[in-house]
Amino acid sequence: MTDYITEIKNLMGQADSLSSTTPAEIIACLTFTVLCAAIIYLTYRFFYRGACYSENFAILLVLVAIITAMIILTISSSVALSLGTIGALSIIRFRSAIKDPLDVGFLFWSVVVGLTTGAGMVPFAVVGSVFIAVIYILMTLLRTAKGTYLLVIRYTDEAQEEVNRIVTSLKGRLKNKSVYKDENELTVQIKFRGQDTPFLSELKAVNGVSNTVLVEFTGE
Repeated sequence: MTDYITEIKNLMGQADSLSSTTPAEIIACLTFTVLCAAIIYLTYRFFYRGACYSENFAILLVLVAIITAMIILTISSSVALSLGTIGALSIIRFRSAIKDPLDVGFLFWSVVVGLTTGAGMVPFAVVGSVFIAVIYILMTLLRTAKGTYLLVIRYTDEAQEEVNRIVTSLKGRLKNKSVYKDENELTVQIKFRGQDTPFLSELKAVNGVSNTVLVEFTGE
């Protein structure tokens, strides 16, 4: 019985140490968390190059950082609470599919920001977030200097020779070719800079070309 009383006193002591965290410290921690989360949000919003931008996912990145910081603030001074939190979180299952591999990196970034700010490592969180944002922006700009696109052409047999000539001049890579009863469909991967697309007008002028579509290729 004495052992149980001692254990209860220990847990109460840990709760007291948790309550010793002042409101000012909590507000400061959450403020810096929001600051770092804003860096993540702005980086994702203005430099995302995936097939479909999701505003809900961008907001989720901010919420994940704040919630993680709150969890770390709660369990940082209590071993019992930390073990209980791990047990509670272990039963959570997330069913949403991640469409872009880069989204995993952004989500992990948000979790790390919450961990570092919640643990009081604010300078590391701020400097690290700025550093990661700069590296990601530079890599994005370098990657999009010469974009990769898919060119889809529908044409009849009479336009075969002219279409082949134009595709060869683009130095494209054949991705797919479908042959129908009256038409052919050709999908070619090409690379070019900026918005310079004179080849679309050239293909449009070819007799036998019924449709031409150009879409950005993101690997998805």
